[in-house]
Amino acid sequence: MKKEAIVLKYSSTRGNAEQLDSAKAIIRGLAADGGLFVPDAMPQVDMAFIEGLKALSYEERAEKVLGLFLTDYTAEELAGCVTRAYANGRFDTEKRAPVKAVGEKSVLELWHGPTSAFKDMALQLLPQLMSTALKKTGEKDEVLILVATSGDTGKAALEGFRDVPQIRIMVFYPQGGVSRIQQLQMLTQEGGNVNVTAVTGNFDDAQSGVKRIFGDKDFNEALAAKGIRLSSANSINWGRLVPQIVYYFSAYADLLSAGTIEPGEAIDFTVPTGNFGDILAGFYAKCMGLPVHKLICASNANNVLTDFLRTGVYDRQRDFFKTISPSMDILISSNLERLLYHMTEDKAKVASWMQQLQQGRYDVGSELLAKIQETFWADWTSDEDTEACIAEVYRKHHYVADPHTAVAWSVAEKYQQVTGDAHHMVVVSTASPYKFNGSVLDALGVKTQGVDEFTLLDELQQRNEDPIPEGLASLRKKDVRHDGVCAPATMEKAVMLFASADSVQE
Repeated sequence: MKKEAIVLKYSSTRGNAEQLDSAKAIIRGLAADGGLFVPDAMPQVDMAFIEGLKALSYEERAEKVLGLFLTDYTAEELAGCVTRAYANGRFDTEKRAPVKAVGEKSVLELWHGPTSAFKDMALQLLPQLMSTALKKTGEKDEVLILVATSGDTGKAALEGFRDVPQIRIMVFYPQGGVSRIQQLQMLTQEGGNVNVTAVTGNFDDAQSGVKRIFGDKDFNEALAAKGIRLSSANSINWGRLVPQIVYYFSAYADLLSAGTIEPGEAIDFTVPTGNFGDILAGFYAKCMGLPVHKLICASNANNVLTDFLRTGVYDRQRDFFKTISPSMDILISSNLERLLYHMTEDKAKVASWMQQLQQGRYDVGSELLAKIQETFWADWTSDEDTEACIAEVYRKHHYVADPHTAVAWSVAEKYQQVTGDAHHMVVVSTASPYKFNGSVLDALGVKTQGVDEFTLLDELQQRNEDPIPEGLASLRKKDVRHDGVCAPATMEKAVMLFASADSVQE
């Protein structure tokens, strides 16, 4: 493959004409018009590129793929970022994102990082990309990262940005809307530049509040007067999304090495997703030339994405459910905006749909829906069926799946039964079962009521070949350091209080 020496630019999904290098787009997080940054061109690879990944480490694969998108970073800068993110002993497996054969399917395990969730794959790297970007661009202001989390992003972002110079991070999570382990991970977070605050609402309340703050010109000017600018670690930030493309290529290379597939053979991925970022990374990989046949979108009872991918109508005006797969308890899937842009390349249409979403719904029409359905298929799974799937996979394969992985496994089975598709199936596993030990043990028929979290960890260890991750085991001895709570309407006040505190960075 001939490599073009070009600098890839990024612009908004909604029509703002401003074009930025990737470093500036990563610092900015969100475009000035409220849109998301997307690449102005799609890098292309051939099978020689993909086969060349087989003999490489995960870090080397990441450098190859990231280099196609982050063209304003030097090879040395990218190598440094990748090494600090992945080769620092914080992942518990040399493969970083291993592919395991489970029955006739493969499972792509993305939870071997320090917080036991797939978010580590991106949120160990994003702080390095952002810190390097600040140096490259000569930015003098302090950056305040605002994060809304449905459970996993918060801890992964806190851990990744902990004590990174010139950056503070503030995480909002829905009070009562995350697992107890997820909550403890955040509330015990160490670091001089971090803040964790509960929001008395659901995840969409927290996410909408963060977006509102980003869009408040007067508020941002007040922060700028203090030498602070906002940015994001959610997957609306391109620097958070682009690392996720890597593990789709890595999985394909590992399947080639194992002899599971032949070069050029198309495969399917089933992805449990709420915010649409994880599965969108697979779409980017497919657009680049990775042989992907179908991307199957797996939802829980908050099945707004399933409905959209079946009907073309996105309607967030529906009941919100708290489920045993809480990281997917989302009704506003931010990254879908990027897909709509790439499918239409019509920024005015995208801006119009996003404006309509403010009122509750939009309809992309049958023509665009048919185009989307060429790549995507979708279904959802109830809590009861999720528990049944955890039990069945354990009984058949002695493999312990967390609830999000079980949602994906269940939907993958439905897809294969409905379509008869015989392409090799990769189920994307997004969290360690230990993060959701109560739900997993309930599914396996173990009494959990009244039993504390750490006893449950030990109970699950007896049934699982993988040991308890150190980051979870160490929670037993950690003190709670964060106790802030605010209403959705007062999130701005909470941000200003944290921003106005004495400088947290030397």
